[in-house]
Amino acid sequence: MKKISLILLMASVLLLSSCAVSEQQGEISEKPDEPARREEILLPDKLKKNEKGIPLLSVYQVDEETLEEMDIETYVQGVLAGEMKNDWPLEALKAQAILARTFVLKFCSEKESQYENADISTSIEEAQAYDATGINDRIKRAVQETEGMVLSNHGALPYAWFHAHSGGVTALAREGLGYDEEEPDYTQVVKGLDSDKAPPEAREWEAYFTLDEVVHAARESGVQIQTVESIEVGDTGESGRAETVVINDQDVNAAKLRIALGSTKMRSTLLTNLRIENSQVLMRGKGYGHGVGMPQWGAYAMAEEGKSAEEIVMYYFRNVTLEKVW
Repeated sequence: MKKISLILLMASVLLLSSCAVSEQQGEISEKPDEPARREEILLPDKLKKNEKGIPLLSVYQVDEETLEEMDIETYVQGVLAGEMKNDWPLEALKAQAILARTFVLKFCSEKESQYENADISTSIEEAQAYDATGINDRIKRAVQETEGMVLSNHGALPYAWFHAHSGGVTALAREGLGYDEEEPDYTQVVKGLDSDKAPPEAREWEAYFTLDEVVHAARESGVQIQTVESIEVGDTGESGRAETVVINDQDVNAAKLRIALGSTKMRSTLLTNLRIENSQVLMRGKGYGHGVGMPQWGAYAMAEEGKSAEEIVMYYFRNVTLEKVW
């Protein structure tokens, strides 16, 4: 009986050890036992692949008005050079490359380019910034060292949102983007950790708008007004950003108003002052961009502190893993 008990005890220990190993392995982002599932879910079927298994893109070059075929890694180099300065910390560039790659695959999975026969374009209105002239060895290294790496949310591609400066805190999609579907489970409100090296105009901003500009922007946002008699911040979200701006007692979606007024002038919806002054509308705010996902100046600071690209993207997004899909 003692011998049998000892055998059972050893079997129990082995079982517990096996469970512990399985739990630890479950935390590893790459899952070699599920490659077929990732391939099927993450990669758009419509994209051709080269001999290395890397998807190919037909990219409409807006400036040249030409259609160019290239693999996604080459495209990501141009996006990275367009979205970040090519002398930034390597891990920040790598984090941006991961998001850029995720972005284009998500776009190709769900949308059609406005340009005929193109999978995507270099138009900032349609997709991401693009600057092939800014590609240097640092850009190439960042893309090469993250080749095939994308974010995965329960086996599907998330929206890889990013912006310039958080103003101190990131936002949910509902408040920062006016996202009208169910809030994704990968967005979150966290400290932006933006670098002190960010230019002053990215940290805080001030802008004046004529009353006519605000009337026109409100109409573009779906609210019909004739003039601006009063204006104030309405509902705010978890990050403190305005979800609505109340004009003449009517709610205007703040994210839509920002786009209509010009996102480089009304730089965020994290407003600190909003009033009529000398027959104009004065706005003051913090940050630059919609505030959802990864702030680029936050990635800069984290990279300077020694954080890896994976640590950077995992900080700003939750419920995601980093997967290598080719």
